[in-house]
Amino acid sequence: MGKSRRTVPEELLLLALDPTTGTTAQPQTLDLGLAGAQLVELSLAGRIVPEGDRIAVVLARPTGDPTLDHALELLRRRGSPVRAAHWIGGPRLGLRQTYLAHLERCGMVTAVPGQVCGVLPTTRYQASDDCTNAAIKQRLDTAIRTGVPPDPRTAALAALAHSVGLGKHLYPGNEGRSSRSRLRDLIRYDPLGGMVAHAVMDVQNGLPTQQNRSSQGSGPSTGRSGARAAVRPSGGRVTAPRVAVR
Repeated sequence: MGKSRRTVPEELLLLALDPTTGTTAQPQTLDLGLAGAQLVELSLAGRIVPEGDRIAVVLARPTGDPTLDHALELLRRRGSPVRAAHWIGGPRLGLRQTYLAHLERCGMVTAVPGQVCGVLPTTRYQASDDCTNAAIKQRLDTAIRTGVPPDPRTAALAALAHSVGLGKHLYPGNEGRSSRSRLRDLIRYDPLGGMVAHAVMDVQNGLPTQQNRSSQGSGPSTGRSGARAAVRPSGGRVTAPRVAVR
């Protein structure tokens, strides 16, 4: 995979990067979103395919991206399809720091050492090219403003941004309420991205396994993923799809 195109995990992290503080928004959930974004990118690269709520490796050839290739190898070693939520909630925490180091090596961010309270060492990260970040955000803005169905990459990015709670970071305050709602609605334009985003929300919410929920009956599925569409009652939380966590 060449570097002419930024990957979905890279773009998700750049969206989360606060240009003022040099820190990332939603750090507690961003690791989960990055793990999900890896699945989306590997699917776009033709390395994995969804099988219901599971992910199967169909091509183990490296992509050329070391961080993605590590994830691909871990998936390959499983030997059988793995549930998306089980993968996302597995031992891949720390991806935020891994990707920050990756972006620094690629020249997309610059690490700025500093101190907290003049004593504790800390590191802030600044985007090397503000135009890059603006272009990523502009793709979401365009999809939200025009209502034109976005390409699968942008739709998946929007779904993941919503799933980790970046909506309030990207579109803050009361004036951003309608944009946050439309960001959430973009989830329907990419079935795989929607399935992965819902799996991220399942892991965050600690939902019970599918076996425990089987008595609730099955709902409609969408596209190739088999994930149910999100439903948000007025003022309520998202009802996540039937993605099991083992």
